[in-house]
Amino acid sequence: MIRLSANLGFLWADRPLPDAVHAAKAAGFDAVECHWPYDQDAGAMRRALDETGLPMLGLNTAKGRPGEFGLSALPGREEEARAAIDQAFAYGIAIGARAVHVMAGASRSVTGAAETFDRNLHHACDLASAHDMTVLIEPLNARDAPNYFHATVEEAAAVVERAGRPELKIMFDCYHQQIMGGDLTRRFQRFHSLVGHVQFAAVPSRAEPDEGELAYERLLPALVEAGWAGFFGAEYKPRAGTDEGLGWVAGIAS
Repeated sequence: MIRLSANLGFLWADRPLPDAVHAAKAAGFDAVECHWPYDQDAGAMRRALDETGLPMLGLNTAKGRPGEFGLSALPGREEEARAAIDQAFAYGIAIGARAVHVMAGASRSVTGAAETFDRNLHHACDLASAHDMTVLIEPLNARDAPNYFHATVEEAAAVVERAGRPELKIMFDCYHQQIMGGDLTRRFQRFHSLVGHVQFAAVPSRAEPDEGELAYERLLPALVEAGWAGFFGAEYKPRAGTDEGLGWVAGIAS
């Protein structure tokens, strides 16, 4: 079964988030997720989610300064990173979110980055354990996010396995991982027990998933066959308006 989540960081991004939740419901999505909702009143968000019955799958920790893509693997920025993690969990708990994506930051090959990330992830996992939530880490491709701490699912799996925390999972983004090596079905099969969420978009454009290198009408069912029972997050940048570009949904969700 293909269950679709609308990523409101990109979809209906011209609307306040509560309105975007209602738009996702009207368009037939089964869940929603977001990036950085912190300028939106949490009470209004919770009401929109309750009114639509859509689960909020997750949100991101703050991305820091321009180009940093997060704080949690930046040595010397531990206090800011912990504050961002605490902020994300406080907001997530208030709206009933299921997961927090802890953004690592642009610290590839930086001395001490791995140890810093490990410590911050344990802090996040402690919060997740107390509130029945999940911590996600997402490898980002080296073209869009140069020097990001991890770029491949293999690197992210090493972090998860090193941590040894059941709360910690991988965000498997088909867009990023196609750019960073492809062979998505087999790589997903290898790591599916460590995956906590799946996202997708067209490659290389990151537009609607009805163009480019990947045939999602075949790939997403293949991931289900490989063991995925969760939602698929549509995290793409619409070519025009969101509503005008939703023709792809019928071909994938049928």
